[in-house]
Amino acid sequence: MGAAKQAPSAGKARPAKKASSAKKTPSAKKAAPAKKAPAARKTAPAKKAPAAKKATPAKKAAAVKKAPAPRKQVVAPQKATAAVSASPARTVDPHPRGESRTALVRRARRIDRELAEVYPYAHPELDFENPFQLVVATVLSAQTTDLRVNQTTPGLFARYPTPEDLAAANPEEVEEILRPTGFFRAKTKSVIGLSKALVEQFGGEVPGRLEDLVKLPGVGRKTAFVVLGNAFGRPGITVDTHFQRLVRRWRWTEETDPDKIEAAVGALFPKSDWTDLSHHVIWHGRRICHARKPACGACPIAPLCPAYGEGETDPEKARKLLKYEKAGQPGQRLKPPQAYLDAGGRPAPPLGAG
Repeated sequence: MGAAKQAPSAGKARPAKKASSAKKTPSAKKAAPAKKAPAARKTAPAKKAPAAKKATPAKKAAAVKKAPAPRKQVVAPQKATAAVSASPARTVDPHPRGESRTALVRRARRIDRELAEVYPYAHPELDFENPFQLVVATVLSAQTTDLRVNQTTPGLFARYPTPEDLAAANPEEVEEILRPTGFFRAKTKSVIGLSKALVEQFGGEVPGRLEDLVKLPGVGRKTAFVVLGNAFGRPGITVDTHFQRLVRRWRWTEETDPDKIEAAVGALFPKSDWTDLSHHVIWHGRRICHARKPACGACPIAPLCPAYGEGETDPEKARKLLKYEKAGQPGQRLKPPQAYLDAGGRPAPPLGAG
């Protein structure tokens, strides 16, 4: 009996082991899905990726909103434009690099009209009484001021009043007279040479044609157009250092070669305007739109200028940068036209007057 009872218990023990093994099998099956859990973790970064993508456009949007901020600075403030009777700056494209050809022509001509009102008495700032004096004075004006030339030429022309006189002059004596203008040896050679050419080739008379003038020693297109426009009344554009600087600041052209600048700017204006245009631009460059520190805050064409802000924008500080009659100072000519004197201009002092 006891053995019989133990047998069944032994028999029951075996199924118990099977039961435990059976329990382990499902647990093993459940463990398999547990291994898939890392796959679920891999998908988590995928959800974060769109968030990162959304952040990128958000930053770009912010950058786009901030971009116009510096562009607004090129438009002159109300204080700088108060003296200008033109329409507000909002009518002018502050970024003319992308403006059309028609818009460029209109803006350029409007600037010239504004300058004509500011400088109604603009004139060549070299003293002269005839074409010969003008061509000599223009040659001497290289690398110096018109004021210095005007202070020097009275002594030169008193000693050598005609091309014949200067052609036969002693170079050493001429050099001594021209010493204040700088580069006096080279200039002496040029003025004596052009005087000889006038005597030998043109009967002692200054020719009135461009192709003849540029053949004279020391005479280039700039000098030729000064003579043609102011001694013969024939239109020409004078591309000096002031003219080059301003037309590039105003983005009328991006050319750097004087001949190409002349062609590009000339195409924006009627030929009849060329001589006066030259005076307006050069006068503005000497009085307000200086090379190193433009007086932007006192500039009457600030609303039209894409380079506004390159110089002093504070009106009070800008007024201190003005030169010549705009600052209550003498001009460059000892004998200026009456219109200039009537407008309040003052003649320059003679050489040695202090």
